[in-house]
Amino acid sequence: MTVEHSRISFVVIDVIDILMLSTKGMLQRPKPSDSEADLLKEQERFLVSGAPLAAKVIRRPDKRRGGGDGGGGGGGGECQRDIVTIEDLPDDMPSLTPAPSKKSCSKENRVRFEDQDTEEVLDKHDTHISAVLSRIVERDTSSSLVSLPTFSGTAFPRVLHRTEPDSKVRPVNRQEVNGPRLEVNRLCLCFRLFHVYSFTYSLLSPSISLALFMLLSGEGLGGPDRSAETLRIHQENQAMLQTMSRGEILEEQRKLLAQLDPRLVDFIKAGRSHQDPAPPGSGEDHQHGGVARDSTAKSVPSPSESQQEEEMEREEEEELDQEDEEPSPMPPITEEDLPLKPEKQWVHMGKLEPDKLEWTRDLPGPRRKGTQKAMQARFDFAGSLISPHEDLPTHLGLHHHGEEPELAGYSLQELFLLSRSQVIQQRSLSLNTLASILTKARAGQFASALSGSVMTTLLDAGLLFLLRFALDDNVEGVMAAAAHAIRALLVSDQDEAFLDHSFSWPGGLASFPLLPCSTEEQEEEEEEEQGLPENMRLSAKEKEERRNDHDVARHDVVKGLLRTGLLSRLRYILEVVRPSPRVVQDLLAVLTRISRHSSHAVLDCPRLMDVVMSEFLPTSWSAPSLHPPPSVYGLPLAGALKLLRVLATSGRHACARLLSSLGVRERLSRLLSPEPGELLLESGQALRVSAEAFRLWAVAASYGQACDTYIELYSVLLRALQAVTRDLDSSGPLLAPQRQRVQALLALLTQVTHSAGCHQELHAAMLRSPGPEDPAPPPPPPVSWGHVGGLQAPLVGQLKGLVAGLDGPAGRRESSLALIPGYLHCLGAHYHQLPKQNCFKPVDTLQELERLTSEVLQPLISLLPFPRSCSAVCDLQGHGPGPEAVPSLPGLASAGWKDGPGLAVPSSPFPLLTALCVLLDSITGIHKGLSSKFSGLLVSEPVIGYLGSCCRATPNLSNASAWVLRHEHHLLYLLVRLAHRVAPKDPAVARHASLYHQVAMALLPWLLPGSEHLAHDLLCSVVFSKDFLPESHSGGPEALELAELKLHAGAPHLQAVGPLLREACVQLPSLRGCYLGHLAHLEPSVLGSKDAYLGRTPWVRSRLLPELGPGPALPADWPYLPLVTLYERTGGGELQVEELPRGALQAVTHCLQWLLLLEVWREGALKAVTPVAKLARLSCVFLSASDLFLERPVQRLLWALLRLLTRPDRLDSLDLDVAPPGLASFQDLFSALLVQYEAVSFGDPLFGCWLLLPLQRRYSAAMKLAVFGEHVGALRSLGVTLEQLSLPLERYTSPPEASLPLLQLYFRSLVTGGLLQARCPLLYTVALAHLNAFLFSEGPAQQVSPVAQRVRVKGLIVLKDHLLLFRGPQQDSALGFHTYQQLPPDRAQRLERALGTPDSSHGGTH
Repeated sequence: MTVEHSRISFVVIDVIDILMLSTKGMLQRPKPSDSEADLLKEQERFLVSGAPLAAKVIRRPDKRRGGGDGGGGGGGGECQRDIVTIEDLPDDMPSLTPAPSKKSCSKENRVRFEDQDTEEVLDKHDTHISAVLSRIVERDTSSSLVSLPTFSGTAFPRVLHRTEPDSKVRPVNRQEVNGPRLEVNRLCLCFRLFHVYSFTYSLLSPSISLALFMLLSGEGLGGPDRSAETLRIHQENQAMLQTMSRGEILEEQRKLLAQLDPRLVDFIKAGRSHQDPAPPGSGEDHQHGGVARDSTAKSVPSPSESQQEEEMEREEEEELDQEDEEPSPMPPITEEDLPLKPEKQWVHMGKLEPDKLEWTRDLPGPRRKGTQKAMQARFDFAGSLISPHEDLPTHLGLHHHGEEPELAGYSLQELFLLSRSQVIQQRSLSLNTLASILTKARAGQFASALSGSVMTTLLDAGLLFLLRFALDDNVEGVMAAAAHAIRALLVSDQDEAFLDHSFSWPGGLASFPLLPCSTEEQEEEEEEEQGLPENMRLSAKEKEERRNDHDVARHDVVKGLLRTGLLSRLRYILEVVRPSPRVVQDLLAVLTRISRHSSHAVLDCPRLMDVVMSEFLPTSWSAPSLHPPPSVYGLPLAGALKLLRVLATSGRHACARLLSSLGVRERLSRLLSPEPGELLLESGQALRVSAEAFRLWAVAASYGQACDTYIELYSVLLRALQAVTRDLDSSGPLLAPQRQRVQALLALLTQVTHSAGCHQELHAAMLRSPGPEDPAPPPPPPVSWGHVGGLQAPLVGQLKGLVAGLDGPAGRRESSLALIPGYLHCLGAHYHQLPKQNCFKPVDTLQELERLTSEVLQPLISLLPFPRSCSAVCDLQGHGPGPEAVPSLPGLASAGWKDGPGLAVPSSPFPLLTALCVLLDSITGIHKGLSSKFSGLLVSEPVIGYLGSCCRATPNLSNASAWVLRHEHHLLYLLVRLAHRVAPKDPAVARHASLYHQVAMALLPWLLPGSEHLAHDLLCSVVFSKDFLPESHSGGPEALELAELKLHAGAPHLQAVGPLLREACVQLPSLRGCYLGHLAHLEPSVLGSKDAYLGRTPWVRSRLLPELGPGPALPADWPYLPLVTLYERTGGGELQVEELPRGALQAVTHCLQWLLLLEVWREGALKAVTPVAKLARLSCVFLSASDLFLERPVQRLLWALLRLLTRPDRLDSLDLDVAPPGLASFQDLFSALLVQYEAVSFGDPLFGCWLLLPLQRRYSAAMKLAVFGEHVGALRSLGVTLEQLSLPLERYTSPPEASLPLLQLYFRSLVTGGLLQARCPLLYTVALAHLNAFLFSEGPAQQVSPVAQRVRVKGLIVLKDHLLLFRGPQQDSALGFHTYQQLPPDRAQRLERALGTPDSSHGGTH
């Protein structure tokens, strides 16, 4: 048995082993990432499957001792050997040569000698694979080069796969193997592949020797002529590649790579990448890395050639997307490398096993990845993102046995796995790390470093249920970590801080519910149910019960948590477990966030609110001995008061329940009676508790409740108000908790003033006998005007000092800027309610207001800053949803609101300006003569510039922006309202009346739910006011009429716009009544909003604003509302004008007049309505009734609007491929218009022009196919002349039509007489133009020939002349087009080629 034969057999065993493993589905090779549990699981799965073993050990008897079947034998004791057998492998080796197999001689006939060893003879002639394995002789390696293994960067030694070559291992020499002919095909294929792969570089760099790229030399082909065979294949490849271009070579290379096994390709490419070129000047052969080079190798390539080679290598790496480079192997571990030396007395430690001790090595530094793929994010225990290239020490505990042990930190997947550990500390650590990651993600710290959303990724992975399960853990540490993580998920501290900061602003008590907007799936379900009968529709509760927890949590995170019984668990933790102070604060914050979503669920949870009131809002407590206290049970907490405040915001009934049933009234008296320093609490905590108590009381007073407590604590409130002056006169500025307490006190006084102002009205209503249909009025509040009238004097005195402080030091200025809005708002409430009281003295009040204006307000206006960059409407700060915004968990996205520019920053003037406008509105309502005193504010350059920017802005509405936009909308409304009062008396403001009207028009579709009163007031006062339309009385209609006379002197059919505008201006009061009537369905919302804005506290039902789901209070296309309403009421348009609802014709006329006025003078007011939406809304006039469009006032206005819509700048923006709002597509609307035209038009030119508008060449051919196909009868009455058309004819004829079906319909309608020049001149010209262009185009003759043949056969002389001699469209011509005198030669030749014979008709008309 030779060494070569043994090597061949060994290779065959490996191949068979791989094939059996892959075909029989047996165990896979262990991976470096497999743990011990994975290996045991694979072993168990194999044993359960019962599959036969691929190899087994058997005992073969010793032949020398007679244990075998064959000869000689000899007795003695048996000596057994282990023999490996493989199933499904024949005993005889397969024939590898075409020679006939030799017949074996019989053992009995074989000649033997006495001294011959029987075992040696058997082994020599035995061809079984086991015999081969028993006599493998290793080659002599004494003279071979030995390379030590390189150091590895992994904790465990790398497994070397057969498909991955090792650069330090000597490759197999095919000359030694002397391989059989079975390997010829595979080696030739690899040989050709590598020459194609490598010779691409040699073509680009001819000086590079091919030997440098050789990986397989072909020496293993066998036979005496192997060198000639190698050279022949090499020359054949070179000759083939020399005849191919670079693109062809790359294409063939891609095809070849696609056909081969990817592992084989990786093997060849890896061998190429590990080669080391010979040094320059070396003429000897070198073997480094196992690749032999030819002795005829040329010199090293030049730098330019090397650069070119590197560029191509980079291109191929991008195409194949290679994996990261593997680290070089590390030398085996020795006893000296062990951190702990083994001792002799240790069991089973006598022999050192390096493979099992690799994990004890020190980890190498992190390596840089070789590809550009995104890397997995890793975090430290503080939730910070760790750079993959950062080398951190191991004592931090961030290294572990994961997929990448050399990298520090934990991935999200590893944290999820760690949270399910049996070790308590690991579970707590993972949950706390997840909480830190969530907190930083909400703050937007990962936006620039990570692709995608961390919040979305975690929620999709099941974080919600993971935290909920962890909250049920019996271990308090794990439970505390889960509570902290739930708070980090649900609660944004920045959002809560912003809401607390804006609480004292005008309207700051109200808030939107934090509910997710409806998704597309829910909208589709609602649309599907609309077609079902009423008794078959499911209620909202039934729909909710049918959905599983996962679907509910996917659409609404808070609702999904409520489905899991979260509130009961929180109550159990607070009541029974009694956790640490941090956990209590976390749970109270979670309850507050849930209350902003579902307050009724928190109030209705059994014993939950009782636990909060008894444990965290006690009526008596003792001072804690330690600061901070080890337990907060039995102490008042600001978080508990905030929870009550949010619950009270949900409605007056919930607030009354808190005050009466839960004892909140007694808690307010107990917390506010002493000074904050006397509450036996830490000073900062005492101030926060006092501020939250004032805020809770202010919410209750906004419903007219808890006002009797005001009478009881009147002296306490006055003492707190007087303390503000003392604190401001101190050396330092007020601290943030002190300012918040003063702001909350002023908010309380404002609401109590409003409640006291309603006392007299309700008392008088109670004395009157109500009518049978009148609702019973609410009871009057216990506080009257006499209880609050004395607050005005101290408020004005302190306000003077604060205004003077604006010129003081920075600290004093900051305090004054924060407190002045509260004083102004409180004084505004006082003067708003004062004229309604019996004690009102007009003369004294007017003198008082004049002093206030001259001493306080005018100096304040002169010092008022107004930076436009703070505006949210102008969107200069980019306020919108943050990078981690999750639709199922809405928030304010207020991360960093204190740092950057914005409406809510502490230095923003918007709260001060809003409160100032509230006071000015109240003052100008009493003293009309003071209006001109404030005109400087309205015409100042900052305000005018800000209003101009608002008119050009288009704010985006979302849950994140609605909170800020609502306050800025209130400011814009107050500015417009103040201008409405000042403009008639001040010419300076009147000059800017047009700007303020534009602001009002832009503000109307922006107003959010809860602001319906503002929209109603604008419609009643400013929008339809002639004073704010200066164009109506400054020669605007006349100037427009003169311009039209010059432009359209020769077009008498076009309706003049000037007289229509003049008539519309006269009808402005009627227009206002028309729109107010169509908005009557909003009356309940308007009344509720009015009560909240005007301070009618006993009538306020809730301080929780309506949901944002439906959008703004008014739609963007509200000017078209009468048209849409009429269409929805009438249906199919079969009714006549006499049968329409009463006043329908007048409403349509008023609507068209208002639209005409806006299109001419206020074009920006309709910028939110797309041109296709305008066209669709106006089309309702034709579809509402059969003859409505024939009414003269309607037709005149429609002609004018059509002219405005078809102006060149408007027409270019008309995109009919976009579906109008409320419709599936414009084509559906066009089909309805076609049917209506055929039924009721009577050839009306207005209706005809309306139909011709979508038939322009630039629009879809589907609408033209509908006219010339299904509704070809409409062509007989579509008699719109070229003079009546206000569009250029080129829009219909250019470019030439390319749709063959449409061209066939054009020709058919012309030949059959359906399209005549006398009946439909416009489309007749269009059809001729497109057919003529098609006949004489450069297209294939086989397409033109049928049409030309039919033209010749039909013999229609006039049509034939028009079609063949057509020259081009001309709108001022009698025919609408020009013709040739005779057919041009090139066209004649083209026609002859199409017909096959010369055509004799070359003359024609002109």
